[in-house]
Amino acid sequence: MSAIRLLVLGAVKQHGRAHGYQVRNDLEYWGAHEWSNAKPGSIYHALKQMAKQGLLVADEIAPSTAGGPPRVEYEITDAGREEFLRLLREALSTYDQQMDVLSAAVGFIVDLPRAEAVELLRARVRGLDEWRAAVTDYYTPEGGPGQLGHIGEIMHLWVHSADSGREWTLGLIERIEGGAYVFAGEGEPFVGVLAEGQENPFA
Repeated sequence: MSAIRLLVLGAVKQHGRAHGYQVRNDLEYWGAHEWSNAKPGSIYHALKQMAKQGLLVADEIAPSTAGGPPRVEYEITDAGREEFLRLLREALSTYDQQMDVLSAAVGFIVDLPRAEAVELLRARVRGLDEWRAAVTDYYTPEGGPGQLGHIGEIMHLWVHSADSGREWTLGLIERIEGGAYVFAGEGEPFVGVLAEGQENPFA
């Protein structure tokens, strides 16, 4: 899975209606240009592609003040919302997601009901446990990586990744179950987007 689809759909969804520069500005505000493939070219390409796929609706609203082509604003469609939720659920529940995809999903986790978010994260923990068990079928961490020569360092890395991923996920579950953050249906959510004209301190 590519993080860019989830990020762009989520950014448009949060605004309700947004042009490409707003989406780009939001993703830079979140630092996504540092930890994902959300660069200007990929953002505009994703917007156009998802409009062609029916996930977004594109409207030309006004000529550019800089003299370029008309500015295009995008709105998410019902199909786009379904795709956004599918990507979000998959990213949260799958144990072996790339870091950029998992990071994007955590950024939108509050778009789900609290109980569902916990259920998806518990599925991630089960996946991590199964992966660790598969590795330790032929590698005994207690024996140290040297038992398999330098190749043992690979297994050592996998076990360490499974353990740290499990610890982080269980911590997040504990915070969510303890009442942290405002989830879907619970009230006013945290606003993580810039208002029109608001300066981006991270751009």
